[in-house]
Amino acid sequence: MYTFSSKLKTFSIILMAVGVLGIGYGFLTAPKDIQEVEKILAADAHGSHGAEHAEATEASHKDAGHHEAAEVSHESHKGGEHAEVGAADEHKEHLTHVLHQLQNKPWSALYVACIFFLLLSMGVLAFYAIQQVAQAGWSPVLFRVMQGITAYLPVASVIFFIILVLCGLHFNHIFVWLGEGVTDPNSANYDEIIAGKSGYLNFPFWIVRAGIFLLGWNLYRHYSRKNCLAQDEANDDLYYKKNFKLSAGFLVFFIVSESIMSWDWIMSFDPHWFSTLFGWYVFASFFVSGITTIALVTVYLKSKGYLEYVNTSHIHDLAKFMFGISVFWTYLWFSQFMLIWYANIPEEVTYFVTRIQLYNLPFFGAVVMNFVFPLLILINTDFKRLSWVIVMAGVVILLGHYVDFFNMIMPGTVGDKWFIGVSEIASILFFLGLFIFVVFTALTKAPLLAKRNPFIEESKHFHY
Repeated sequence: MYTFSSKLKTFSIILMAVGVLGIGYGFLTAPKDIQEVEKILAADAHGSHGAEHAEATEASHKDAGHHEAAEVSHESHKGGEHAEVGAADEHKEHLTHVLHQLQNKPWSALYVACIFFLLLSMGVLAFYAIQQVAQAGWSPVLFRVMQGITAYLPVASVIFFIILVLCGLHFNHIFVWLGEGVTDPNSANYDEIIAGKSGYLNFPFWIVRAGIFLLGWNLYRHYSRKNCLAQDEANDDLYYKKNFKLSAGFLVFFIVSESIMSWDWIMSFDPHWFSTLFGWYVFASFFVSGITTIALVTVYLKSKGYLEYVNTSHIHDLAKFMFGISVFWTYLWFSQFMLIWYANIPEEVTYFVTRIQLYNLPFFGAVVMNFVFPLLILINTDFKRLSWVIVMAGVVILLGHYVDFFNMIMPGTVGDKWFIGVSEIASILFFLGLFIFVVFTALTKAPLLAKRNPFIEESKHFHY
């Protein structure tokens, strides 16, 4: 049986504590009104001296408005007044938009970290189900590691569902289509495109879908683990056969729910845009992240003297999956980007124009971290058997796919007001600490070997 070391437990608690403090700081320091936004914009425009000259800037803006109105008044005094009022309204609307972006920042940081770790555990669950249905002979010695990682899924699901509910209750503005009046033709906020999608993108239907998906995933996770543990004490393969059928049904549910989930929880941040490849693209991102996590946890447990039957061939196979799915992710990234960029249809290409212009470093940095680096490191067969190489490549891959989720979500919520700051780092630390605490606590609850699996002997002696 595995014992959760006190050092690792303390480390995870410290991560959570630091994360909570940082998240709280991010929310407390977010601007409360447009006056604060004006000061921030003035400071950004004038550097370190911006705050001193904020009032002068405002006066200058007003003077310019008066000057413009005076010129127009040579022809029509009344027309000048309308122009001045229009400019003031436009300025206020811009400040309100920036206010929402800056207020969205801590929410978006929390959302990105939360969904990343949630889907990471889902990637592991999907990989586990595939191993069951494929009746794989190499992987049963890793089943308990996979089950330990998926123990995070129920905790993450509850937190994520609460965040979705808070979005629907207008605690934030991260989902544009949830805004007030966007589907009302009589509202100033009316959006014809979003209104056309309101039959699908409406809060009641959206939150019900989320509940069904999360519940379905967790039910499979619960019963598959229950059957696997029961198989340890059984005299026949009844529970294994139950798991086979359950896993086959789950994979059908998963591939449908995963596609819809990617539209609902990620693509709807940009409700004017869509991609038919998006579901596969999101899947590849969290699937490789899940497999990478299995490899990292396995290497850690092996270094502590556990998993005696896991050998370099098992590690090699995990590394092959890390390599292969990284290439698959790159294929989808390029296919989606190239087709849209080459077609150059304005309503489609704007998605990538925004990211290239405003998110240039993370956008192309993700390609380096998720493709170039894994390709150069993991293409070598011998390197796939070295633990330190797996750890190095794994850390870069996980960071790279966090950046990938960051690229998918942030442009639609904070626009050009992004940076990796306290909120982003604190959110990662909190969910990383929670993930470590839940996963390694779960690993202590059952033996690390599924001893009565029909393929366990083949898995123990897996070499090539």
